[in-house]
Amino acid sequence: MVDFGIMLKELRKSAGLTQQELADRLWVSKAAVSYYEQSLRCPSPEILVKLSQALHVSTDYLLGLEDKKQTIDVSDLAPEDIRFLENAAELLRKKNSMINTKKEKDK
Repeated sequence: MVDFGIMLKELRKSAGLTQQELADRLWVSKAAVSYYEQSLRCPSPEILVKLSQALHVSTDYLLGLEDKKQTIDVSDLAPEDIRFLENAAELLRKKNSMINTKKEKDK
């Protein structure tokens, strides 16, 4: 399992944020972010959710429980728009599955 502090620091840097900028988004001190990154303190569940939102990853990814980094924030979309995106994603999964199946047969 990946160390939470290391994961947090990598995600923060890849987002182009300083510790202070991330702290401002979370409404915590820069020292708190530093403690999280050094694994000296663990964030509360509320801060963990804010971290995942600020860094555009799931809480499971942030905690090293899931390998998928990519998420799509749909919080400001209408329900019908969310259904559209879910349907589009399912169609793309089926397409990719068919392509992979064809590639396996061609080997």
